[in-house]
Amino acid sequence: MGQKVSPLIIRIGYIKNWRSLWYADKKEFSKNIAEDFKIRHYIKKRFIQAAISRIEIERLSEQVKVKIYSARPGVIIGRRGADIDKLRTELGKLSPKQIQVETHEIKNPAIDAQLVAQSVAFQLEKRVAFRRAMKRAIDQAMTSGAKGIKISCAGRLGGAEMSRRETYKEGKLPLQTFRADVDYGFAEALTTYGILGVKCWVYKGDIIQDGMPKSDAQLLEDFNKTKPASVKEE
Repeated sequence: MGQKVSPLIIRIGYIKNWRSLWYADKKEFSKNIAEDFKIRHYIKKRFIQAAISRIEIERLSEQVKVKIYSARPGVIIGRRGADIDKLRTELGKLSPKQIQVETHEIKNPAIDAQLVAQSVAFQLEKRVAFRRAMKRAIDQAMTSGAKGIKISCAGRLGGAEMSRRETYKEGKLPLQTFRADVDYGFAEALTTYGILGVKCWVYKGDIIQDGMPKSDAQLLEDFNKTKPASVKEE
């Protein structure tokens, strides 16, 4: 069942959190969902070159806080903050509440699943061979510290008459382990012979929190740290 469920949604409440943080009653719920969609769609459409990974929206009583996680936040901020001020006023037309925009830089974009998928999709639009684009992304991710990665491309690959799916994988990818930090991303490449879909899974290691069961290797490591020096020497 690990392949049937989104790796992000299945880990909410364990090691991941919602990307829309707010509570609303039945009357406001559908309106807020539509508003969140419009905000995300507008930002991604306007800043295509900014390499945006995700957008988190937090709602307070009279304020909407928008957090943009990007590999190139300078594109969003602009010269002396001119572009981000313009963005704030334009988002104010989509919501009656006060808009606050924050930008956060992604330090290692090579292991961010959404950015990897977008990078492969961008190369496919530039007519780069899909196998070369996938293998290059896998090599960059593994050298940047990822413990496992899988990339899947589907559609009329190489302009073939019949659509198919090609998948490449390297390293570990424990999809059914809740404490495993598995990132997931999806992007579409608009080519002359149709749309190609790109999916990416990146395993970054385990996140151990209080109350979580530990593996045998982690228990042994903790024991070696806590036992007395005399026992260690023996």
